[in-house]
Order: sequence, then structure tokens, then C-alpha cells
Amino acid sequence: MAKVTVSTLAKMKREHNKITALTAYDASFAKLFDDNGVDVVLVGDSLGMVLQGADDTLAVTNADIAYHTRCVRAGSKELFVVADMPFMTYANPTQACENAAELMRAGANMVKLEGGEWLLDSIRALTQQGIPVCGHLGLTPQSVHVFGGFKIQGRGDNQAERMIADAKALENAGAQLLVVECIPASLAKRISQALTIPVIGIGAGKDTDGQILVMHDLVGISAGYIPKFSKNFLAETGNMPDAVKKYCQDVKSGAFPTSEHEFN
Repeated sequence: MAKVTVSTLAKMKREHNKITALTAYDASFAKLFDDNGVDVVLVGDSLGMVLQGADDTLAVTNADIAYHTRCVRAGSKELFVVADMPFMTYANPTQACENAAELMRAGANMVKLEGGEWLLDSIRALTQQGIPVCGHLGLTPQSVHVFGGFKIQGRGDNQAERMIADAKALENAGAQLLVVECIPASLAKRISQALTIPVIGIGAGKDTDGQILVMHDLVGISAGYIPKFSKNFLAETGNMPDAVKKYCQDVKSGAFPTSEHEFN
């Protein structure tokens, strides 16, 4: 598979070629994903829940993400690797640059931050220092206690308009990718159409520029419950390589997600 870059992803959006993404935390799965058609992997702070067994992502440290980023990069030199910046590691531009630098040195191609307008100064600082940025709007897990749980976001008109404005502001500040999570499919479509950068959805319907799932959900082994927006591709295919291939094929063709995996 050819090396994926930010230019690759931008071209995929322009050509209406869906982007496939999964979370990854180690070398073996990174290689598996690279070999079977995945474009982007996210070293997510979701590791706090699926690997460490916590109820949320808040205890994950920058050192945790850096360690797993090194593992993922060792498994593939070609994959585009996005590394999550954990809770309270980017409270101001200086802190954001210092912690992002550690993740880039570990092998990330881009860092991901959760939030809207308050992040603009940090995004400008990061991009000025040569660090590509992915934004994250909607259900931002690091704000779970503010939301009162893992709840759908953007359902009201005011919330929706605020999210569209935030998305445009993130792009204008220099973000080159955006993840939208657990928002109405109609809102995700509006955001995707409003931006020139790629928008990757999770629980956001089929009209985004790509899809991402937590790898444990893809194979039906997540502790606790499987979210409505996920699908167990392993149950359908019977082995890991075919599960990943089927996921990529279904995202590319538009067969996944369907209406049963989205919110209205």
C-alpha cells in the first residue's frame, strides 16, 4: 500500500473516495490494517477503556499515547497515524506544542484534539511548528462529565449551528482533518459539505468523507457494550484479515454505515 499523507487524504475527499480508519494500539494490528486496506489509524485515548479497563478516557497520559504510537509505527511505515492528545495535555498553546512534539517523535503524522473555538490558538501554534492537527467535535469523550454521560450531541438547532461554526473555525485555524462523533447524520452531512478538509465520522451517518471505528468494536470484543453505530465484522467474515477487508470495502462502497448505525 502506498504511503498515506495529508495530501492523499485531501485528494480522497476531492475525488469522493471514502477514507477508512480504525483505532490501533500495537504493531501487529497496525500491520494487519496496513495489509488489508485501512488508510488511517488512530492511536486513541480509547485505550483507557478497551485496554486499561477504565470507565472513561480521562486517566490516559501522554506517555501512554506515545508508547502505543511507537508500537503502531513499528508495525507500519506507510499508514497515516493520528495520535490522540489526552485529557488536559493541551490546555494552552505552549503545553499543546510540548506534548504534541512527544507524540510526533514517537511516530505520529498528526495529533488530534477535542473541542471547538477555544482551541484555535493552540491549533495555530501547532501548525506553525509543523505539527498537523485533527479536530474532534460532537461527543468528545474527554468532556463526558460535562455532558453527563456518553450522549448524542448536536440535536438542537442552536447546538447544530454552533458545531458547524466550530468546524469552520477549526479548519480556518489550520486543522487538516476533522472527526465528528455521535451526531445526527443530517448535521454530519452539512459539516462535511461545509469544509474543504476531510471529515471522518463515527456514529455520524454515511455522508461524511470517511468512517472510523474502535478496532475492538469491529471484532465484537469490547468490554461492556457494543455501540449502536458499530458493527461486528468478524462475526460476518470469520477471520481478522477478512473482517478488516470487509469493513474497508463496505465503507468505500457506502454499504456501511446504514440507517441502523446512525442517529437522527
